[in-house]
Amino acid sequence: QVQLVESGGGLVQAGGSLRLSCAASGNILSFDSMAWYRQAPGNQRELVARITSGGRTNYADSVKDRFTVSRDISKRTMYLQMNSLKPEDTAVYYCNAERWTGSSWGQGTQVTVSS
Repeated sequence: QVQLVESGGGLVQAGGSLRLSCAASGNILSFDSMAWYRQAPGNQRELVARITSGGRTNYADSVKDRFTVSRDISKRTMYLQMNSLKPEDTAVYYCNAERWTGSSWGQGTQVTVSS
């Protein structure tokens, strides 16, 4: 079972930045893709950004041009750089990894953006 551990969440003012990290217990190239999801109270979990094993990325329209997903293969870590944060970005952010054997999820990290 893959272990995913998120870190980097916190409280920030609108317009500020945060960088989330997701550390994996194994080689991240063994995953078909890794992704960041978020879930705000009362809302469904939604995809924020994804990076494939080949390095292709895609983003939710709501975060394009503000968020950047990246990875450091040697550190087995995926990142989410979040700039120009808005109150509506407030949510618990989850790391996800997909491969043919199934999905793995982290425990989540809280991001709160104050207005």
